[in-house]
Amino acid sequence: MDLHGLAIVLQAALSPNPDERKAAEESLNQFQHMPQHLVRLLQIIVDGNCDMAVRQAASIHFKNFIAKNWSPNDPDEQSKILPSDKDLVRQNILVFVTQVPPLLRVQLGECLKTIIHADYPEQWPSLLHWVKHNLQDQQVYGALFVLRILSRKYEFKSDEERTPVYMIVEETFPQLLSIFSRLVQIANPSIEVADLIKLICKIFWSSIYLEIPKQMFNPNVFNGWMVLFLNTLERPVPLEGQPADPELRKSWGWWKVKKWTVHILNRLFTRFGDLKLQNPENKVFAQMFQKGYAGKILECHLNLLNVIRIGGYLPDRVTNLILQYITNSVSKSTMYNLLHPKLDVVLFEIIFPLMCFNDNDQKLWDEDPHEYVRKGYDIIEDLYSPRTAAMDFVSELVRKRGKENLQKFILFIVEIFKRYEASLEYKPYRQKDGALLAIGALCDRLKQTEPYKSELERMLVQHVFPEFSSPVGHLRAKAAWVAGQYAHINFADPNNFRKALQSVVAGMRDSELPVRVDSVFALRSFVEACKDLSEIRPILPQLLDEFFKLMNEVENEDLVFTLETIVDKFGEEMAPYALGLCQNLAAAFWKCMNTAEADDEADDPGALAAVGCLRAISTILESVSRLPHLFVHVEPILLPIMRRMLTTDGQEVFEEVLEIVSYMTFFSPTISMDMWSLWPLLMEALSNWAIDFFPNILVPLDNYISRSTMHFLTCKEPDYPQSLWHMISSIMADKNLEDNDIEPAPKLIEVVFQNCRGQVDQWVDPYIRITVERLHRSERPYLKCLLMQVIADALYYNVSLTLNILQKLNVATEVFNLWFQMLQQTKKNGVRTNFKREHDKKVCCLGLTSLLQLPVDQLPGEALERVFKATLDLLVAYKDQVAEALKEEEAEDDDDMDGLQSDDEDDDGEGSDKEMGVDAEDGDEADSVRFQKLAAQAKAFRPNDEDDDETDDEFSDNEELQSPIDQVDPFVFFVDTAKVLQASDPLRFQNLSQRLDLHYQAAAHGIAEHAEQRRVDIEKEKVEKASASVAS
Repeated sequence: MDLHGLAIVLQAALSPNPDERKAAEESLNQFQHMPQHLVRLLQIIVDGNCDMAVRQAASIHFKNFIAKNWSPNDPDEQSKILPSDKDLVRQNILVFVTQVPPLLRVQLGECLKTIIHADYPEQWPSLLHWVKHNLQDQQVYGALFVLRILSRKYEFKSDEERTPVYMIVEETFPQLLSIFSRLVQIANPSIEVADLIKLICKIFWSSIYLEIPKQMFNPNVFNGWMVLFLNTLERPVPLEGQPADPELRKSWGWWKVKKWTVHILNRLFTRFGDLKLQNPENKVFAQMFQKGYAGKILECHLNLLNVIRIGGYLPDRVTNLILQYITNSVSKSTMYNLLHPKLDVVLFEIIFPLMCFNDNDQKLWDEDPHEYVRKGYDIIEDLYSPRTAAMDFVSELVRKRGKENLQKFILFIVEIFKRYEASLEYKPYRQKDGALLAIGALCDRLKQTEPYKSELERMLVQHVFPEFSSPVGHLRAKAAWVAGQYAHINFADPNNFRKALQSVVAGMRDSELPVRVDSVFALRSFVEACKDLSEIRPILPQLLDEFFKLMNEVENEDLVFTLETIVDKFGEEMAPYALGLCQNLAAAFWKCMNTAEADDEADDPGALAAVGCLRAISTILESVSRLPHLFVHVEPILLPIMRRMLTTDGQEVFEEVLEIVSYMTFFSPTISMDMWSLWPLLMEALSNWAIDFFPNILVPLDNYISRSTMHFLTCKEPDYPQSLWHMISSIMADKNLEDNDIEPAPKLIEVVFQNCRGQVDQWVDPYIRITVERLHRSERPYLKCLLMQVIADALYYNVSLTLNILQKLNVATEVFNLWFQMLQQTKKNGVRTNFKREHDKKVCCLGLTSLLQLPVDQLPGEALERVFKATLDLLVAYKDQVAEALKEEEAEDDDDMDGLQSDDEDDDGEGSDKEMGVDAEDGDEADSVRFQKLAAQAKAFRPNDEDDDETDDEFSDNEELQSPIDQVDPFVFFVDTAKVLQASDPLRFQNLSQRLDLHYQAAAHGIAEHAEQRRVDIEKEKVEKASASVAS
């Protein structure tokens, strides 16, 4: 397609007629891979005589095509752009980027970024030379624009990936410094000068962000840059040309220069302000920076802040950054000494006014309360907020220099409270708001420090609680927030807690939206702190009603946290509300998802709130886990969410949805056909894109197989065992997957063998084949253990069949030698290297014991002795580990612990099944344990990503899934098998016994005694369980 024809097609692509538009787009797609297509697009983009809309359409098409095709994701895939076309694009885009208007320059800049990231320096070695050459003539802007993109490529690179930066700095920084110096000396600089300085600042920022280039270590070179930065910092921003609109004003070129200068100086101070943090080669530089520049920067920053004090303008982001610098100065003695003489002015005339409610707050409160709420709870906004930075400064000042500042600051706040109370007509509402914010921000310190600690309740009653009925909305909101901060203190008068709780609940019905939102968040703290739930129980329906009204108005994940807290606190008492809660949360979820899809922002509050809704649903399902009949009613509400979100549409909420699927397949009385319809979605996700979620998917798959075994085995459409095999075999055979990616696969094979014993003979061969193949390639010790446990499970499933398969594959000797080798491996401290958990040892015991059932022709004397000894060793280790776990559990009970451990608290890497053969999960109490831990199962299935040999305490049995072998005592199984051997072949058994040395004879005797004790214990447990069920 020639140039004119391409322009016509691009024009048609903008047509309001959908048919014309579609035909044009199809034509573009058809010709986009033709030679010189990209070059023609570039010509149209730069053609000033062409219609701007067509040029913009060309630039967008050009950008999208380059982003998709310049550097294919698959290294083996051939590029769809000819090398000659790539050369032409590289030659021309550098020239064109400065010739086009800003609207088009943005698109070409994105293209340059793609090309530079893919090609520099290997395929585009001349780029740096072009930049250096053009920094010397009239193309300075273009050279700086390109250099900014080039330097940004390495902003977050470290070590050897950062090497090209040194060449960039070496070749260009002397010229940059010279250009910077000339620009700073211009008497009445235009806005274009600001744009050039801003680019230089950004280049400098990217080059020093992670590491100072060695060239900067030269004091003369570094001083040259610092003189210019300090000059830029001190120079007043030109008044002429400043936009009147506040939004445009903060983005104005000269204020951007100020922001980037402060940003750079902050980064240098953060990196080099503390000598203790420096490595040896940076220490001299850090000393130079602190001695020569840190104090001067502080002085300039304080002068800039003074602008605010006298009513001048300073953009929020600049204020925020300056306050960060001053906050970081508090902990450093030399800097604090410089700050100290001006501290009162800074604290009381700059910092505190920033904490107060202001005109902009009032305008937003009145005109857009939803945006007011969003900004108030957006952590991204906090990064730019002067108020947040002011609170951080006060907190740091009190934390690091509290002795001389806390009392002074509190007296200042008390004085504001007094003035407020004394004022009858015109109360200083905004100052009171700032004082309450300060009290809330200092909550942790005041709760720990006398005399303030003893006065907190009186302070709340006298100065905070009255504002619940203030005529001013923002004070009612602040009262709720402060009350929430102090809800956990010990109230001497319970009526004060009750009054605050009632006020917070009343605030949920306030006429002003921000008050309602702050009240809900405060309620969470009161629910957590409430010792007597009868305070809340009568108003629970009303609370939930108000809560969902608010959720319809505001999409905020913090709202859902409050609901989760209520559900968690009331547990099974939530049963009457469970169905309604799930209905409301499902409706809220769909609303949030629609908002998120419309906004298309990754950090959109709608998307975060959607995640919160699903998490709250999980909390509700957990709270009613002992009431399986409820799950039948909840299922139709949640099915549409599960069906839709188990596809690629649900990638952002996939983990939360999988948790819901896990609950539904575990706690429902039976797994319905509707729930089984999710199986193909799980298989498809796992095969195509969800490998990172394999540990989470493992949990519901186990539930399907273990709780609905017959349907799994007998259904023909779909064929579940076949689909499972297809998924597992493709994952285990995939050479591109790391060992830790496929760890759930052997666990799934174990689930099949243990739950389908005697019913899947045809699958033993293929699963053993794929296991042995992966075993040959595995490097990670934990995966090797899991694969070897598949062999052990297969032996326990059917020992003769498994041995025949291993012999047919000619790997029997190799596999058993490896297994025994792994069993014998120990660390220097004597701890076993492999099979660390109780579960691992138990599976191996059952597999090894099964070998003892083989006749003499399949297991000759020497092999029998080897297996017998290995089993004895493992049983002794298993017995000791279970005993140790029980001892630790009893110690925890003595410490009034509840016996449940989170992932973070669990130090017992060898784990605890709470059993000596039969899991304590047989009992009702242990069922409760299991219910509470189901939510953690998916995480429990993923071991630490660190090397397996780093810790003995790596894996815990606490969150391990149940299986039929929980009912099998390995000691009893071993002794019974040995008795059968003795009875069926006495001579063989006698020969074996005679070959055992004293150590193994003693071990065998000990295990036999322990097995008999286990028989007694098991019978006792059965009787107790039967009595308990009759009593209930």
